[in-house]
Amino acid sequence: MKKTLAWAVTVATAATCALGAALPASAAEGTTPAAVTATAAAGSTFDTSRLSPEAKAVVDSILAALPADWQQRARAAAAAYGFKDTQWADFADSAINPGDYQCAPTALRDYSRTMLDGADPGLLLFLSLIGVLDLPTYDALFFGSESKSDSFGLNGEYTNELTSEGKDLKRFWDISSDDIQIVPMHGRALFSSPERLARVIGVVYGAEGDQALGLAKLFRALVNLDPILRGGDNPIFTFNAFAFTEKGSPRPLGVSDRIVMGDGILEAEKAVGLGDTAPRAILAHEFGHHVQYEDGLISDTALTGPEAGRRVELMADAFGTYFLTHSRGEALNAKRVLDSEKSFYQVGDCGFGSAGHHGTPNQRLATASWAASVADGAADQGHILPSRQFYGLFEAKLPDLVKPDASN
Repeated sequence: MKKTLAWAVTVATAATCALGAALPASAAEGTTPAAVTATAAAGSTFDTSRLSPEAKAVVDSILAALPADWQQRARAAAAAYGFKDTQWADFADSAINPGDYQCAPTALRDYSRTMLDGADPGLLLFLSLIGVLDLPTYDALFFGSESKSDSFGLNGEYTNELTSEGKDLKRFWDISSDDIQIVPMHGRALFSSPERLARVIGVVYGAEGDQALGLAKLFRALVNLDPILRGGDNPIFTFNAFAFTEKGSPRPLGVSDRIVMGDGILEAEKAVGLGDTAPRAILAHEFGHHVQYEDGLISDTALTGPEAGRRVELMADAFGTYFLTHSRGEALNAKRVLDSEKSFYQVGDCGFGSAGHHGTPNQRLATASWAASVADGAADQGHILPSRQFYGLFEAKLPDLVKPDASN
């Protein structure tokens, strides 16, 4: 993302995720998400013998129809708009390539490993390698826009609460936020529309006109081959949420400030019993990144590497929880919020050497607990701390939040 792409996690690929990572777009320069690297290695050399005859026919047609330089274009798109380093990305990737656990297993990680149970592994690998799983994210990022007709959740079940909360967040925080759009990310809606899919294919692979439309129909056919993929509604396609801004970018794309909320991550939170307030916690966290962007807080530190990424994510956790528990925010019971904020705990990690380190589960939960105490302990319950004043309190508390706790 050569923009101030902010996703609630790291500082590596400039991506954010539903508890997203907030990064300056420039952080994405020179980064190449693993899935895209694999794409480059795949191309026409992909071993189609592992596919069913029906899938092989479609895959062969796709590889023949793609522009000659599609791999370079896909790599360039990923490097420019990277969104693979959000806190949710590891969960989605592990669903395809089960690997190492970070810290102890959690219910959310366990759930992520069941999303694709029964799916054709060869088909999944091809979809991952070529980048089809990421197309809904590109669609929401470049072509999504806030509308009264928007729905959030597979069945629109979170529409009212997230739409209402978006308005509350803009009233609550003292930043310029009228231009921040809250955009849903749907999988089936994209893959059911060849015309809509074709314009995304143009962005990612450089195909145009009839070539892009033909590829769109082939991608759609491929996704519909396996019932486990649910025509694009499987959570794997939209297992993300992130905040995005081009503020300060030397090469803006003309994309508005936004928060993207994927159906997949909302479905996952519901599946592990966190559907009560977790969606609101995710949105509040992502909005916290926009507070950071507007106030210039991301770069206001001497920390670097994993410590810098952790600070950004924990700060967004704090902004989000303060809003959720404040009497003039969502006014939710602190215990209820902290119980639901296991959604933050669930994506804590022990990647101490990673620039995308979000903080350990304990650190994320401790941060949420502290922020709730600031709201609940205020002498004047009607007073909202200015964002910069709250930020000052967080910075002073940060060393305590991240201190070693192995003996606990």
